[in-house]
Amino acid sequence: MLKDKKIYFEDKRNNVKVIKDDFITTNGIEKSAVDLIITSPPYNVDIKYNSHKDDISYSDYLRFTKRWLAKAFSLAKDDGRLCLNIPLDKNKGGQQSVYSDILHIAKEIGWKYHSTIIWNEGNISRRTAWGSFKSASAPYVIAPVEIIIILHKNGWKKLSKGESTITKEEFIEWTNGLWTFSGESKKRIGHPAPFPVELPKRCIRLFSYKNDVVLDPFLGSGTTLVSCVQEGRKGIGVDVDKDYCGIAKKRLKPVIEEKKQTKLA
Repeated sequence: MLKDKKIYFEDKRNNVKVIKDDFITTNGIEKSAVDLIITSPPYNVDIKYNSHKDDISYSDYLRFTKRWLAKAFSLAKDDGRLCLNIPLDKNKGGQQSVYSDILHIAKEIGWKYHSTIIWNEGNISRRTAWGSFKSASAPYVIAPVEIIIILHKNGWKKLSKGESTITKEEFIEWTNGLWTFSGESKKRIGHPAPFPVELPKRCIRLFSYKNDVVLDPFLGSGTTLVSCVQEGRKGIGVDVDKDYCGIAKKRLKPVIEEKKQTKLA
């Protein structure tokens, strides 16, 4: 059983919960109970988080990745799915094929590959280096995109029928694996690496039914749970940092109130 002190915030009416804990060691989530996992773990590119060291060696980073992916696998239902937002590659601290390496680890654990979505943020300014400028000596090629890997635990087809909330137009557009929408402002949200609500919204509508259980193991600013409330899903978010849990709670409260007022209208 989860001790009450680990629950930072809970709204039972909307079935959303923020757990302040280390995801890898938490015992606050029932095994084989999660329908959909949506998350963007630390990228290990020296982002200044409050409670996470984001500049460890690449080998240590991959070991950390293996541990949390294994924990996530144990929590997913047999037809559970994972939408994993990660970099395609990175050049900070040396060139690394992040997408390829993480996908290999996930498959070793038991996750099965379904597809890959390319997220084009339209932000060319993310380029950090050209290497040997205007020379063939040592140029760097960096794609200003991120990846969303779609994985599943066992069979891809959901085992039971539920209520879908996606429109025909959304389904046609989003099953095209190139998504173009802007990122989120760090300053506006107050978190060093937020993602926009559009990302979990699309994943939730495309890959889950109404009232499915959605988990974000690295909740950060709470975006996934905001989308859960808006989309009528049961949401669980875990973050080790108290301040980030506070940001998530602050973002959730007006969304919960807005939904309440909509129902009353």
